[in-house]
Amino acid sequence: MTAEKTITVDSEKDLVSRNEYGTFFGVTQDTLDRVWQQLREPAGNSAIYVSMEIGADPDVFHPVLDFLHDLEITGSDDKTADAFIRKYLHGPRKIPNYSGGLGVLAGDTLKSFADMHIPVVAISLLYREGYFSQFVDSKVGQIDQATSWNPEKTPTLFQLHDPANPESPLEIDVPFFNERDEPEQIKAQVWMKMEVSEELDFFVPEFLIDYSIDSAPAWIREASDQLYNAKTTIMKANQRRMLGSCVLPLMEALGFTGRTIHLNEQHGVAVSLHLILRELKKRLGKDFYQRMTDSEILQVVDTVAQRIVYTIHTPVKAGHDRFPRSMYTGISHRVCRRILDLLAKDEDSPGEYNFTTLAMRVNRAVNSVSRLHRDVTRRQFPRFAGKITAITNGVHHLTWISANRARIFDQSPLLTGWRNDPGIFSGLAADLHDLNTALAMAWQQDNRILIDYINRMLKMHRNQMLETWIDPPNYLSRLEEAPDLEPGVFTIGFARRFSTYKRADLIFKDIDALADILLQKKRRINLVFAGKAHPADEPGKNVLKLVLDNQEELYRKSHGLAKLVFIPGYDMSIAKMMVSGVHAWLNSPKRPLEASGTSGMKAAMNGTPNISVMDGWWVEGYQNGLTGWKFGYEGPVEEADLSEEADSLLYEEDSLSFYTLLPEVLDIFYDRPEEYLQVAVNNLRLNVPIFNTHRMAAEYVGKYNLQLDEQTAATVRHFQQLYQSDQNGK
Repeated sequence: MTAEKTITVDSEKDLVSRNEYGTFFGVTQDTLDRVWQQLREPAGNSAIYVSMEIGADPDVFHPVLDFLHDLEITGSDDKTADAFIRKYLHGPRKIPNYSGGLGVLAGDTLKSFADMHIPVVAISLLYREGYFSQFVDSKVGQIDQATSWNPEKTPTLFQLHDPANPESPLEIDVPFFNERDEPEQIKAQVWMKMEVSEELDFFVPEFLIDYSIDSAPAWIREASDQLYNAKTTIMKANQRRMLGSCVLPLMEALGFTGRTIHLNEQHGVAVSLHLILRELKKRLGKDFYQRMTDSEILQVVDTVAQRIVYTIHTPVKAGHDRFPRSMYTGISHRVCRRILDLLAKDEDSPGEYNFTTLAMRVNRAVNSVSRLHRDVTRRQFPRFAGKITAITNGVHHLTWISANRARIFDQSPLLTGWRNDPGIFSGLAADLHDLNTALAMAWQQDNRILIDYINRMLKMHRNQMLETWIDPPNYLSRLEEAPDLEPGVFTIGFARRFSTYKRADLIFKDIDALADILLQKKRRINLVFAGKAHPADEPGKNVLKLVLDNQEELYRKSHGLAKLVFIPGYDMSIAKMMVSGVHAWLNSPKRPLEASGTSGMKAAMNGTPNISVMDGWWVEGYQNGLTGWKFGYEGPVEEADLSEEADSLLYEEDSLSFYTLLPEVLDIFYDRPEEYLQVAVNNLRLNVPIFNTHRMAAEYVGKYNLQLDEQTAATVRHFQQLYQSDQNGK
C-alpha cells in the first residue's frame, strides 16, 4: 500500500455494510450511512447524474481489490465477508455497459466525485447484452456479436432488495403512455455499483435500471437488451424514454432528494418532460391538460429548467437525437407532444422532433466539452449561444496512469500527494534528471507489456486460423515466418470509435509516401490500431476495413520497416495498456468535428506525447509545441467545415501535413531521445494538472449550487483554480 493512502479500515469485515436495501461490500457502515443520509437531506443538497452509458470496468480501477491485495487478504472467518472476498478476487472484471468515450468519461467523472466527496447519484440502464462484442476478420472486417455477461456474478454490482420483502428484488414503477394516452406502469429492478474513493472513505452510488424482467412487455425487453440498439427508430426512442422516465421513480423509491439533474448528453432528456407534467399538475390540477395554455407551459418550463444542467458532447449531427413527430403519436401522451411542439422544433426537418434542441431549451446551464467545441456549438445553436459555456473534459488520473508510472510517481518526493491532487504535477521543474531516468525506465516496461501482448495475440490468431472460420485480422499472422514486433521501435497508437469524421485511415492516404519516409530514414515503426464501429454505422465499418486492407501493402512497400496491427475487442483494459505502452498517440479527425477526444488525455497522463490535428482538447493541450505535435488544417471554422460528406474530409491536405511532420518526430525519437523524453515530462507538468476529472468535476460542482462542508468546499475551490475552461468565453 502506498504511503499516500490514509485508509482507516481495520479489517475486511469492516467493509461489509447494510441498509434496508441489502448487504454491500467496499465501504464501512459509517460511510454507507453517511452518504445515504446526505442523499436524503430535505434540502436536496445533492446532484443526479444521468447518462445512457457509464464505463467503469473494475479491471482498470479497483480500490477495494487493491485493499485486499495490499493486505494479502484471501478470505475471512466471517461468512458474509468471505463470500464477497472470493467474488472480488475471482469474479468477472467487466461491466460492458459502455460503447466508448462518452461512457468512460461518465465513469471517470463519478470516480472523481467520489474522491472529492461530492454527494452525487448516478443513473443509467443495465443492458443484459451490454455493448456488442467485436470480432475482426481480414476479409469481412468487423463482426458484431452480442455480449454475454452475468451481473449476478460481477463483484462490484449489488441488486437492491425490497425493504418490505427482503427476499425479493426492489421493483420501481416507471410511467409510460400508449397511443390512447393511457398510462402504463412498467416495472424495473435496480442494481447498484459503488464508485468507491481510493481511500475507501466515500462512494458515489451508480444505479443501473434493469427492465429485463419477466413482467416487462416485449418492446421493453427488446430495447433493454443492448446499448444503442438501433434496429428500429422506435426502439432507439424507447431506450431514451426508458432512461429519462426512470429518474424520478428511482429517486422517490430510495428517498433521495437531489435538486439538480445533470444530463450527460440529451439521451435522458425525457426526465424534463416528466418534471414539466408534474409542475403543470401541481399548478393547474388534475385536469391541467384541458386547461393549460402555451404561456402557462412556458412558465413551467422556466421553473423546471432551474433544476437541469446539460452537457452536450458532439457537433456531429448523428449524435443529436431526432425522431419523427408522427412516431411520437403512438408512444407518448398528447400533452407531451404539445410540449415537444413548443420546445423540440427542428428547423432543418419540420417533420421531426430534435431532442438536442429540447435539452438546450430546458436547463439553467449548458456546457460544451472544450473551448473550440463551445464556439462550434454556439454557431450550431445561435438561439442559445448566450448561455453556452465550456467545461473541457478530463480523465481520472488514478484510472489511466499505468502501474509502472504510478510506482515512479509514488517514489518521487517532488510528487508527494499526486494521487489526491493531480495539480501536484504543475510544481515539477522543466528538467529533472532523476525523474526523467525513472520515467524512461517505466515507459520501456509499459512498451514491452504492450508489445508482448500484441505478439501473443498474433500467435494466437495464427493458431486460430487452423481452428476457426475467422481469417486473422492481421497480415503478420498470415505470414509463415512472421516477425515479432520489437520493444523500443517507435510505436504510434490510435484507438477510438471508427467513424468517418475521425479518419482512422488518414495516414494511409498515400502508402508510397509513408513507406518512402521510412526507407529514406531507415527507421522502423509500429502502428497499433484498435476501436469499434457502431453496428449500424456501415461507413465507419468501411473505414475499419480500409485500415486492415493497408497492412500488407505498407509492410511490403516499406520492406518490413512498418508493421501495422489491429487489436480487436477494444475495451478499457486494452486502452490503458495502449496509452501507456505506445510512444505517441495519433488523433486525426476532421477539424472541428472532434468535440473533445479524451483518449489523448489518457496518453498525456502517462507523459505520452500526442500527434494530433488541432481539434477538441488538443487546441488547449498542445501548449505551444511543448507537449507534442500538431498537423493538418487549423484555420477559422467555417460552415462547410461542419460537413461530414466524404468529399469534404480533407484527406489530401491533412495526410500531406502528417507526412511532412513524421520525419521530424522520427529524428527526435531515435536521434535525440533526451529531447523526446522532455516532451513526456512537459506533458506531466503542463497537461496532467488540467485534463483530469478532478478539475472537471470541480467545474461541474460550480454549476450544481451545492452547499458543501468547509473541507470539501476548499478541495473544490483548489481544483477549480487549476484551470478555467471558459477563459475568454464571452
